[in-house]
Amino acid sequence: MVETVQGAGVVVTGAGGGIGAALARRFAAGGARVVVNDLDADRAKAVADEIGGIAVAGDASLIVTEARDALGGTVDVYCANAGVGSGGSEAADESVWALAWDVNVMAHVRAAHTLLPDWLERGGGRFVSTVSAAGLLTMIGAAPYSVTKHGAYAFAEWLSLTYRHRGVKVHAICPQGVRTDMLQATGSAGDLVLQPTAIEPEAVADALMKGIEEDRFLILPHPEVAGYYQARAADPDRWMMNMNHLQQKWETTE
Repeated sequence: MVETVQGAGVVVTGAGGGIGAALARRFAAGGARVVVNDLDADRAKAVADEIGGIAVAGDASLIVTEARDALGGTVDVYCANAGVGSGGSEAADESVWALAWDVNVMAHVRAAHTLLPDWLERGGGRFVSTVSAAGLLTMIGAAPYSVTKHGAYAFAEWLSLTYRHRGVKVHAICPQGVRTDMLQATGSAGDLVLQPTAIEPEAVADALMKGIEEDRFLILPHPEVAGYYQARAADPDRWMMNMNHLQQKWETTE
């Protein structure tokens, strides 16, 4: 187990199930004091009771101060995990776009804004952003999700390059399909693209712990994503043509 986890004060948002619950369990197993956050108070309490943590229900954008108080005034690790998997195209209602932007990007910005003064003063802190492979690549049938996950990745990257020399560690987790409620909600696009290689949430937690141990920014629970990312950068037109072929294949299943 990673030594930096021992005794750390950890906050995990969106931890009532899926990846967030797996992260909370793994940190608690390593000896961390864990705040379990979720919009659903009952789900947050169930996970917190299971791991001996502290449940703090509510909007992930608004609970940072309460969670810090629950940990005795110090957050060592903040996992910005809560997210929404908004599907749709450019024609999606503006409320869908606004929610995706607020949860997938601005919640991270607000948390960092609250946490950074203390972290910079004491020269240490760890920000974990659950992004998605969609933040490095893209996802067919899900414009709001893809665009805002690109934003989440960009913000994590900016945090790292801006504050790493001042002791702030940042990790961006970018899995493809993970067997969660969110994956089930992706419908036929998820069935085509994500389900064949989907992994369990516990595998994402394993990848994070290994990434923390190795002090890596980019954490890829699906290692093949590195090759896709390199191909996208090396020849964007060919990559987009291949993705368009996937789009056309999906359209024939609709």
